[in-house]
Amino acid sequence: MSSSGWAKAWPALPALVLLFAFFLYPLLRMLSFSVETGNLDWYAKALGEGLYLQVFWNTFQIALIVTGVCLLLGYPLGFLIATTTPGWATLGFIFVLLPLWTSVLVRTYAWMVLLGRNGVFNRLLLDAGIVSDPLPLLHNFTGVLIGMVHVLLPYMVLPVYGAVRRVDPAIVAAAAGLGASNVRIFWRIYLPLTLNGIFAGSVIVFVLSLGFFITPALLGGGRVMMIAVLIEQEVRQTLNWPFAAALSAVLLAFTFAVYALAQRFTRVEAQP
Repeated sequence: MSSSGWAKAWPALPALVLLFAFFLYPLLRMLSFSVETGNLDWYAKALGEGLYLQVFWNTFQIALIVTGVCLLLGYPLGFLIATTTPGWATLGFIFVLLPLWTSVLVRTYAWMVLLGRNGVFNRLLLDAGIVSDPLPLLHNFTGVLIGMVHVLLPYMVLPVYGAVRRVDPAIVAAAAGLGASNVRIFWRIYLPLTLNGIFAGSVIVFVLSLGFFITPALLGGGRVMMIAVLIEQEVRQTLNWPFAAALSAVLLAFTFAVYALAQRFTRVEAQP
């Protein structure tokens, strides 16, 4: 590289050092743990035994369901915030962003209080006579789903909001002037033009769901096993660092595969 090239590149050196020290080196260190025996036995165990394959399947299943629920809830909310008046939009943003200012651990403990057998929800249902016995909302799939959707919903709302805001109002006004109903305007204009926002939000929520730990560990109570919970158990309880590293590497590979598919799909959609 010429002297002029180095002069242009040196400002990025501190960032590269930080990336290597805090991201690349730990990743390489983790990968070295998984092959410290000189073979791929730990990977064969992770991908060859039915118990661990079931955990991977549970993780992907929960991630898919959480992504779907976030999409069903997040798209109408993002659309409403993007198309309402500035005052209501500001209020909507406050409610969407407020959870992001609170620790995930604190929010998860709050859900434990709300969803417990003697929690707020069950007390309201019992007092109203809707149910005769407390509903099992904690330490099961339902509790994990509720907690994860609550944490990840803003990551769906924000991309949808940005996509809706980029829709040209003149197109909507022209369609309305030609007699198109609100339903037709939504299906023929808004939905096709906001597919990138839907896709971006879905990828973000799905990828984040794959590595979730605190919420499934606490709200699942050890009964809902996800891959991050299994990795933590291998490290803390059995002290099996090589196997935990192999599980982490497999999860990382799956995450990269999802991201690569997302990039490929985005390029295909962008082609005329």
